[in-house]
Amino acid sequence: MQMMGQAMETIEAMEGFAVETVEGLIFTVKGLVHPPRRVVAYLRFMPDPAGDRKRGSICYRRVYRFEEQREILQLRFPIYIGHDPVFGLEVQGVPEQYAGKIYDPCFRLAKILENGARGPLEEKALAFANLLKDASGVPAGSLGVSGSVLVGLHGPGSDVDLVVYGDGESRAVHGALGRLLDGCRGSVRRLDGAELAALHASHRTDASLSFSDFARHQLRKVNEGHYAGIPYFVRFIKGMGEGREHYGDAVYQPLGNAAIRFRVADDGDAIFTPCRYAVEDVSLLNRAGEVDLREVVSFRGRFSDQVRAGERAIARGRLERVIPRAGDVHHRLTVGGEAGDYLLSE
Repeated sequence: MQMMGQAMETIEAMEGFAVETVEGLIFTVKGLVHPPRRVVAYLRFMPDPAGDRKRGSICYRRVYRFEEQREILQLRFPIYIGHDPVFGLEVQGVPEQYAGKIYDPCFRLAKILENGARGPLEEKALAFANLLKDASGVPAGSLGVSGSVLVGLHGPGSDVDLVVYGDGESRAVHGALGRLLDGCRGSVRRLDGAELAALHASHRTDASLSFSDFARHQLRKVNEGHYAGIPYFVRFIKGMGEGREHYGDAVYQPLGNAAIRFRVADDGDAIFTPCRYAVEDVSLLNRAGEVDLREVVSFRGRFSDQVRAGERAIARGRLERVIPRAGDVHHRLTVGGEAGDYLLSE
């Protein structure tokens, strides 16, 4: 296995990384908790002679829809999909023996700086990262580039996708980005009306928010906007050893879909991917009975920084029973796993 040319014995990857398999499939890593000798990751690019992305002599196509990913893997590459006993779900993932290369976002950004940018998108990714580094004062090594630039498959319509690793570093960059946006100066700006409408339209296939609700929440975020005329998305990720859960610390039992109304008790981990909101005063909207529901979580960056402490909010997602090794059994709601999930303040 290689990590951008460096030999590795095991998979060491987290949210923002990518994994290329021995067949040339490229998966993006999801979350911070992974089974032994396997990384949870979802199919993003695959070799295809008719594909519109090219790297060297090989053409690739991007696999956008989850349903298409699932169909491809079940029919052609079943080793990369299966039921996980801890998560209680069918998940995609790459076993370590099938991983040919690991793509590290921070390593990739450092290489762009060292070797020089190849093309305008790499130039803008590097310039944007440097702007955020200087504005926040974080070390350069805490910033990385993800998305299509990470794996060298970006095209004319690609966005600038950056990641920030570390709790303190993420909060510093988040604050700096907010100041840049609020200053309304320079090359960083919020999405305008037409751009918000286009983004809302692109999300309508798996979300049910009205445009007014979508825009109301989007305009108070900082992780998505425009830099130098190019759309950007910044993902904030906790670092190793920062109170993160380990595989098997809890077992999750899916209990079907649920819609809830609640008050946000704590939003201290709202900016991160995965994000977490502690909740209170919870009521079920589409099910009878009561549950000890303590948190709303999402592994989708689009639900980060979505609701704020003290707000009343509603959400739809997958209800899960949480059975920890230590502590009492309770429930959580995971948003973003299916079409129609939502999270919004009232």
